[in-house]
Amino acid sequence: MGAAAMVALLFVGRLVAREPVCQLSTHMLDVARGVPAERVSVTLSKRTPGGDWQSLAERRTDRNGRIADLLPVGAPNANDGVYKLHFETEPYFAAQGQPSIYPFVEVIFRIEGDGHYHIPITMSANGYATYRGN
Repeated sequence: MGAAAMVALLFVGRLVAREPVCQLSTHMLDVARGVPAERVSVTLSKRTPGGDWQSLAERRTDRNGRIADLLPVGAPNANDGVYKLHFETEPYFAAQGQPSIYPFVEVIFRIEGDGHYHIPITMSANGYATYRGN
């Protein structure tokens, strides 16, 4: 294979690698311990036109407290709607030997358009916060 062909393949590989494959990701940080929260069960649901919640995905956070593949990128505006992330926090804190006043945390948010949404939570056994990250 010639040098030009090799450079072209490397360039194409970089372009493909940068295209997002998922529109939604999340992250949970244990701020009391200063570490990512591993193996926390998270469920993604979407609100239906009738107001019910339809479960779309269930995952566990990885060793960095992250889940990167919650909602695949669809056609333009295909994922618009109201969503809920349900974090099962009580088992995580119980494994740390900490009682928590929050058996779970739910974050409800809206997706509009085709941009990436990163919805993390920072948490301790007695409090949490959320924001739109990147």
